[in-house]
Amino acid sequence: MNFTRVQAHRGASGYAPENTMAAFKKAVDMKADGIELDVHLSKDGHLIVMHDETLNRTSNGKGLIASYTLEELKTLDAGSWFGKEFKGEKIPTLNEVLEFICKTELFINVEIKAGYRIYPNIEEKVLACLQKYNMLDRCIISSFDHYSLFRVKELNSNVKTGLLYGASLYEPWEYAKSVKVNALHPLYLTLDKHFIEGAYAHNLDINTYTVNDEKVMGELAAARISGIITNYPDKAKKIVSEIQEG
Repeated sequence: MNFTRVQAHRGASGYAPENTMAAFKKAVDMKADGIELDVHLSKDGHLIVMHDETLNRTSNGKGLIASYTLEELKTLDAGSWFGKEFKGEKIPTLNEVLEFICKTELFINVEIKAGYRIYPNIEEKVLACLQKYNMLDRCIISSFDHYSLFRVKELNSNVKTGLLYGASLYEPWEYAKSVKVNALHPLYLTLDKHFIEGAYAHNLDINTYTVNDEKVMGELAAARISGIITNYPDKAKKIVSEIQEG
């Protein structure tokens, strides 16, 4: 039977500004099993951890990440929008996050943000970064861009990949074979008993997003879902432990 692992969505983003070191450190403190984050490329080719392709929502910058160098991005404030106590929080690179996470027991879910803006060689860069910190065995690479996931498998067939999607797919395990993924990463609203049984029958993990409702957390833990991606890892860990450890 599966034991549900809790992934902190963009870090413990219910408590700290998403995709910042403050959120990732809080996820570790809250005993999350892993962290989920998003990566883009800067103008000079650095792996930048941020969800949106633009800076507007989660920093005091404006415009595309891809229009700025790393040095320029590092001058921005990525914390004040969330709360004044996070003023001066910087936009991290994947290198910086991995340097921190590799010293913990956590695994990492790296979402490649390549669906609407093609970043040249981002898959190679992500894999090289994970290898540098000996995290290839403690990672899963996910994306809504399924070409990107296929590219990852071409580069390294041993790295785990997860198929992100929002709408209900008919027998997604059949499609998953063509993309050669190890896991399905569906929106939690699309889950039902048939889906869960079908995925497990085809040896696919299920890491579902973004589960912030405690009742739903309990239902998913009882169903032995592989992974819950949540902004509140402390709540999810408590519920999973109560249900699955009795």
